[in-house]
Amino acid sequence: MKLLKPTVFVMVLALIGSVAGMLSHAKANQRLGLPGVRTRSLAGTQNLEVLLPEALPGYASLMVPQAAVVTNMLPPDTSYGQRLYQGEDGFKSLANVVLMGSSRSSIHKPQVCLVAQGWTINEESSHEIPVHMERPVPYDLNVMRLVLSRQVEDHDQKVDQHALYVYWFVDADRLTASHAQRMLWMAHDVVVKNVLDRWAYVSFFAECAPGQEAAAFERIKRLIIEAVPEFQLVPPAAK
Repeated sequence: MKLLKPTVFVMVLALIGSVAGMLSHAKANQRLGLPGVRTRSLAGTQNLEVLLPEALPGYASLMVPQAAVVTNMLPPDTSYGQRLYQGEDGFKSLANVVLMGSSRSSIHKPQVCLVAQGWTINEESSHEIPVHMERPVPYDLNVMRLVLSRQVEDHDQKVDQHALYVYWFVDADRLTASHAQRMLWMAHDVVVKNVLDRWAYVSFFAECAPGQEAAAFERIKRLIIEAVPEFQLVPPAAK
């Protein structure tokens, strides 16, 4: 391979330096977008608390702190909200919101984390599906529905666990169930608008008996219809 001529070498170095300078300037002047979920400041920190509703018709709820394995892994300015909802018939679902800060690494592709926790995803039964909402305006909320299973140890015996996991993403003015779409929008806004969208990753999880996945999803849908208008700001109410 021939060595670069001195003038070409200098031009290459200048180009690299110029690009690096442009990227550094863009990052320094980058603006963080607004969240698409209700929040309040946490005193003495740079973080927010995502305000999931405490009271819903037909449900009791309990605030659940994020596990240390999550908070230790994600960037320090990541914000959270998590509640366990229990219906009058005993149905339980864990609602969780992860809100990114100044680092896009706060949110990963959900399937990666679920597999790391030992869950197997039934690909044939897992797909995007709309949940029709009436509040604050009529619209279809597209969610990703995952059917999960795994084996766990219980008193020295292998026990099968089955569960439903439903998720989507929301920023200041958009909704999507697609991780790829979210990444495309975020890249576009960084380059074109110099804005880092502040995405929230919303999920609902419920365990169920084998063969009861469809019934469990219907219960999660009912909970979503009640809970989401209380904390999600997109779409806005009609003026």
